[in-house]
Amino acid sequence: MIDWPIETRIPRLFEIASRVTFLTGAGVSAESGIPTFRGPEGYWRIGSVNYQPQEIATFAMFQKMPREVWKWYLYRRGVCRTAAPNGGHLALAKLEEILGDRFHLVTQNVDGLHLRAGNSLSKTFQIHGNINYMRCSAACTTDVFPIPGKIPAISRDDSPSEWVWQQLKCPHCGERTRPHVLLWDETYNEAYYHLQSTLALSRQTDLLIIIGTEGATNLPNRMARQVAASGGAIIDINIRRNLFSDMALTTPRGFFWECTSSDALSKIVGLLET
Repeated sequence: MIDWPIETRIPRLFEIASRVTFLTGAGVSAESGIPTFRGPEGYWRIGSVNYQPQEIATFAMFQKMPREVWKWYLYRRGVCRTAAPNGGHLALAKLEEILGDRFHLVTQNVDGLHLRAGNSLSKTFQIHGNINYMRCSAACTTDVFPIPGKIPAISRDDSPSEWVWQQLKCPHCGERTRPHVLLWDETYNEAYYHLQSTLALSRQTDLLIIIGTEGATNLPNRMARQVAASGGAIIDINIRRNLFSDMALTTPRGFFWECTSSDALSKIVGLLET
């Protein structure tokens, strides 16, 4: 926890850091009304069976029931598209403007809200993909394609038309596409999920600010451990203590800040603009 005024410590930490990296998770987008899908709202019913995300959102399930997996992601895409960036997203866009080349953003969120808020694609590593895009399931190319905007949002009970399924084909080879997201039975790579770039970035990071995530996935954990091992400072911003909070407290000048992401990030912007 913070036992001294952030009004003095935050500006000093940013002043001495040559590379500042922000790592965001579901807690940032939750303030925009996007559920994490790890709880009850994450299930997907097929017949009489309820599947949890770790069961439905896998490549193994996609190979068995591609339409059901696509239906789940088209539903999620609709939820994300109706959401708007919140104060935390907007503050991160402002921080990119303030920090310039010292700024990088790594996000586990697939909703695209950071880009819609104004963060640049070149400075934003979407390490779990982006729900607004698709790619060839047969891997005929490494290209990633926008899901056609004319495909409508669907409810849980909708059954997409044959016309929709025709839009979800690879424009190169005609095979079905898949959502451009990291599925539960897949591993990180550089081509789609910035694995090597993210690890290289963490080795150069003096100040890592973790917001709204609790350390449940591999690459963010590796990032934090790398920053800590290199002597960098970690600030963990969350509404509850977690794995990253404890790690932050072991780093020089690091701390846990119990706060919502929008309030904390807006406060940081205000301190750096004064």
